[in-house]
Amino acid sequence: MAEQSSLSRSASLSTAKTKSARALYYTAPMQAEIRTVPLSALKPDEALVRTEFTALSRGTERLIASGLVPSGEEARMRCPLQDGDFPFPVKYGYCAVGVVEDGPAEWVGHRVFVLHPHQDRFVCNVSWLNRVPDFVPPARAALAANMETALNAIWDSGVSAADKVVVVGGGLVGLLVTWLAAKMPGTDVTLVDINPLRAEIAGHFGAHFAMPAHAPEGADVVFHTSASQPGLATAIRAAGKEAKVVELSWYGNREITAPLGGLFHAGRVSLVSSQVGTISPGHAARGWTYSSRLQAALRLLADDSLDQLITGTLAFDDLAPAIPRLLAADAAGLVTIVTY
Repeated sequence: MAEQSSLSRSASLSTAKTKSARALYYTAPMQAEIRTVPLSALKPDEALVRTEFTALSRGTERLIASGLVPSGEEARMRCPLQDGDFPFPVKYGYCAVGVVEDGPAEWVGHRVFVLHPHQDRFVCNVSWLNRVPDFVPPARAALAANMETALNAIWDSGVSAADKVVVVGGGLVGLLVTWLAAKMPGTDVTLVDINPLRAEIAGHFGAHFAMPAHAPEGADVVFHTSASQPGLATAIRAAGKEAKVVELSWYGNREITAPLGGLFHAGRVSLVSSQVGTISPGHAARGWTYSSRLQAALRLLADDSLDQLITGTLAFDDLAPAIPRLLAADAAGLVTIVTY
């Protein structure tokens, strides 16, 4: 306790000299810059966090960086600790891992995950802090928000042991869903994607791989994550009689055509949405909260095989000029981790 109090006093002295921080702002289509932002004085229920890692969320941040948030969807697209309004300038992101430098004594010195944009230090209410387990490497912990999305989808799907599962879309969330589903005893999981390079990761996760033209049929549960009309059609074709298709994609205000004839109608296939903003109803009824769900997602990140999803690292100082390359539609790789 004495050591922790000493840490707190030391951090307070450091904070007194640190009145500002640096944050990434999207300023125009595919343009970004690092800006100096003020740090507010700490309130009793707030903490100062020194960032170690953030993850670049390619799908969502590509939309933000392109200035393509649909009209009428601005409120739903806001991240919890965002600054600015769409389209620009806006500070955006929700995958930060860091160490608490100042604040309540029970938090000082602890490594935490916070739904915060790319910024080297920040102040937030302690209610936003989520302790990172000691057995989870801090860089990998930056994937917690995406794992939380995948976990919620698994809950929404009702998938169980020995089920035949198809996941359409091999981006980060689709691969995390694949990993979770393949962990269940006896499941037969196939990842479907247009990129054949995803086959190797699928294999390491204990799943099969198929191109869309060769996607299996008759699945018990299908997950769709590609955010494309052809992908949704593939997902529906893969479903078996009385099966469930779980839609994780976000389309904004785009209208999507789906093939709802044939087996979909005759086979009583269910098409359901899964969105991380709402806890799966069955789990919510049993007392699961946003905090306990995120803590579960962090614990799930203990598996070393998940490091395959991190395909690049970049220093925070180099992030702004790299945004056009990292968020390009044809960008290679999966997850870029930003180091501080």
